[in-house]
Amino acid sequence: MDSINKTDFSESISDKELQNFSAELSVDEETSAVEDKNTESSASISISTSTSTVSNYSAFSNEELMEALKNCLNKQVEEVKNDVENIKQAFYRNHRAEVENQKKLFLENGGAEEDFVPKSDELEETFKSLLKEFRDKKTEHQAKIEKEKQENLLKKQQILEKMKILADAKDDVSTHINEFRALQQEWKSIGQVPPSSLSDLFKQYNAYQEAFWDLIKINNELREYDFKKNLEAKTQICEAAEKLMDEPDVVTAFQQLQKLHNEWHETGPVSRELREEIWQRFKNASTVVNKKHQTYFESIRKIEDDNLVAKTALCEKIESIDFSVLKTFSEWEEATKSVLALQDEWRTIGFAPRKLNQKVFERYRHACDAFFSAKAEFYKQVRNSYAENYRKKVELCEKAESLKDNTDWKETSEKFIQLQKEWKAIGPVPRKYSDELWKRFISACDYFFDQKQKNINSLHGEELENLEKKKNLIAKINSLQKSDHTNETVASLKALIEEWTTIGHVPFKEKDKIYKDFRAAVDKKYEELNIDWVSRRLDTFKNNLKDMNTKGQSKLIHERDKLLHARERLNSEIATYENNLGYFTSTTQKGSKVILELERKIDTLKEESRLIEEKIRLIEDSL
Repeated sequence: MDSINKTDFSESISDKELQNFSAELSVDEETSAVEDKNTESSASISISTSTSTVSNYSAFSNEELMEALKNCLNKQVEEVKNDVENIKQAFYRNHRAEVENQKKLFLENGGAEEDFVPKSDELEETFKSLLKEFRDKKTEHQAKIEKEKQENLLKKQQILEKMKILADAKDDVSTHINEFRALQQEWKSIGQVPPSSLSDLFKQYNAYQEAFWDLIKINNELREYDFKKNLEAKTQICEAAEKLMDEPDVVTAFQQLQKLHNEWHETGPVSRELREEIWQRFKNASTVVNKKHQTYFESIRKIEDDNLVAKTALCEKIESIDFSVLKTFSEWEEATKSVLALQDEWRTIGFAPRKLNQKVFERYRHACDAFFSAKAEFYKQVRNSYAENYRKKVELCEKAESLKDNTDWKETSEKFIQLQKEWKAIGPVPRKYSDELWKRFISACDYFFDQKQKNINSLHGEELENLEKKKNLIAKINSLQKSDHTNETVASLKALIEEWTTIGHVPFKEKDKIYKDFRAAVDKKYEELNIDWVSRRLDTFKNNLKDMNTKGQSKLIHERDKLLHARERLNSEIATYENNLGYFTSTTQKGSKVILELERKIDTLKEESRLIEEKIRLIEDSL
């Protein structure tokens, strides 16, 4: 307002108008008090809801949350404090989930719950340092705000002291109008003060305004001018409040409304006839914004209440599991799948009401811990048997591996069959070793039986070939013709006999028959050549001797020892028969027959003894 001199005032204001003006001032004071009360109430609502959620970070990874937190550090504290809180909650929700997964894997691998130690998380340490940096920044910011409020309080108190002096001035107060107006402008330019001092400040401010204007006895024109300016200012405030009615972000709208309430309070009164109207307009817009804000948080509270019901139901399901009926691994695994499914469902449910969120989480955590503790105890009870079973199966694997290259097919096959029976009798081992041990054991078994089958297949073909060779050789012996030179025929026969010894095995079922045919053919040829049976037997033994030589001296020595024992036995029999022969006479026909039979036996035994002597000589010559 422009400066006004004393003359203008004294000429333009009558006593009656001054009385009316004084009455208006008292009404203005009342209105200001009401406005003060509304402003304080709105401010308290703003403070209580300043921690509302403004962003959703539930789908962010911890790395993304870290970057989001770093970005927040570059912004004003008031702008991002809600985001920081949501980022922190999302980060530790993800962190707890990761720790739970680590614990799950540890327990599944046979670890004891009391031995579980979460892996160190460098990301968490960095996140904590960033949180500390934000808290320090927030503390610094808050301290700065409080300091500014205290400074602003001091400034306004100083202004009030100056206003008081002007209101109590005894000289020509009209000369102080500009000074008083300047104090008013300075008052409005000063920022926030502590809420506890707000009401008293405004009461003093309004009182000094009223006292000053009463003192100078302002005229109606001046008052109307002031009313007009105030009306314009409050109309603009109303328009701004009405725009907030369509603001989609109800939190931002509510915060802006609080600033408009402060502006309304700083603005002076309007004319009495418009006072209620303009106030009602502002009040109606404020009511809409406040209602939307209230509805928003009521909806959040409804969701949180529903979340509490859902989380409580999950706790009850986990708590209802009867551990006593879980007797086998499969039953425990099925129960574990159910618990893990409930845990997955838990993670999809949002926060419960703040006062109960931690309590229901502790109940959930206790129920889960009770289940996994019981499971760990069950596994602990069988851990020792598992360890023993593991040791036994490792031993069987080692035995199987030591036997797999053995070519004693029959004996080794029996050993492998026995090992397989022992394997079946052994109980289970820890799951993480089960497949590994079985593959190790069965690989050794399969390797041996594969080699055995290959040998059988190879031998079968070779044996059939040998059978055909021996048939052809028998045919050659049968077709051998006696020539004028007997020695040549004998040499050819011996060559064929020696060739027979070089031919390997034939199929087992053909073995006896083919040898019988061979012996018959050889004996027949020997008879045709008039060669005694001793010579025949020696020829056969010579061929066998070659085979024994391939098996080493021990085989020859063993055969010689056996022949020596046989010679002693024959000589003993011969002596017995010769002794018995002395008891018989040939005077009777019967006695003659007995003597002849004994003599024939003695001759046969002597021929066998001679044969053995020759065999012994041949062996000793070989040695």
